[in-house]
Amino acid sequence: MIITTSSVAMMTSFALLCLSIAIMESLAGILGNGIILAASSSSCIGSKTWPPYDMIMISLSSSRFIWQSWNTLDYLMNIFYEPFFCTENLLTAARIMFTFLSYSSLWFGAWLSVFYCIKVASFTQPFFIWLKLRIARLVPWMLLTSWLCSFTAAIPFAWNAYSVHENITATSSMTNSSARTATRKGTLGLLILICNAAMGMPLILSVVSSILLIWSLWIHTRQMQNNASGFRDPSLEAHMKAIKSVCSFLLLYIIYFICVLVILFKVFSPLSNGDSICVVLMAACPTAHTLVLIWSNPKFQELPARIWHHTNCHVRTASM
Repeated sequence: MIITTSSVAMMTSFALLCLSIAIMESLAGILGNGIILAASSSSCIGSKTWPPYDMIMISLSSSRFIWQSWNTLDYLMNIFYEPFFCTENLLTAARIMFTFLSYSSLWFGAWLSVFYCIKVASFTQPFFIWLKLRIARLVPWMLLTSWLCSFTAAIPFAWNAYSVHENITATSSMTNSSARTATRKGTLGLLILICNAAMGMPLILSVVSSILLIWSLWIHTRQMQNNASGFRDPSLEAHMKAIKSVCSFLLLYIIYFICVLVILFKVFSPLSNGDSICVVLMAACPTAHTLVLIWSNPKFQELPARIWHHTNCHVRTASM
């Protein structure tokens, strides 16, 4: 949640409740992304070449880990020390960090969907086959491009915040004031254009790749159902599980995208009911996506299982 000095208001009970829920969701997401980050990093330690899937998961989990940690600090500052948080420099830094980390999460989530589509879907078009053969070499460049796009999209927020601050604090004639107002509108228009372009591309990639993957899995599932006997087919169940996972990924991604857009462009006034609901949903979607990733990947389930096992062993040893 990003607030401004001109709109600081008394926090309502509903806003306080929503911020508290968002903090708990963010803490759960920090734990889940920490598990994914540790499991993916352990697969790459000592290896000369990192698997493309692990590179995507390391980028996605690390960006979300930092983003949710930053948001937790943001929510706590809004609750306990709001006046300090409303200084101009800190607001600018918070807006830049929020934009950069939000866009990074959107890009990496989109590349994960694209990677799933290319590796799992069974299309025979030449371009799709070309991507299948070269995806391992393309992933590092895809991730690097995502970092650069996210950083570039965050820069105008510092520019706009500085321009707005100068327009508010400076005193001048009516002509100069009108000129500054026009400049401010032009800056804001450029800002919106850049941000929409930066956010629209990962959304398109995620939606298109998810729909193609669901279509491919559904066709394959129908073929398996027609050829299946009366017994339960593990492959058929795996395909149905994959379809449910991809559908949940797409739904969570779209909700997260909408909430980021609403908060970033201040559709609702700060600390209002609509803004508070968006904060809760924005914190819940990455956490839910992380939990689905852990649930659908046995490698991510092994680490918490090992930690739980070692913890139980130590507790039993200490009690003897």
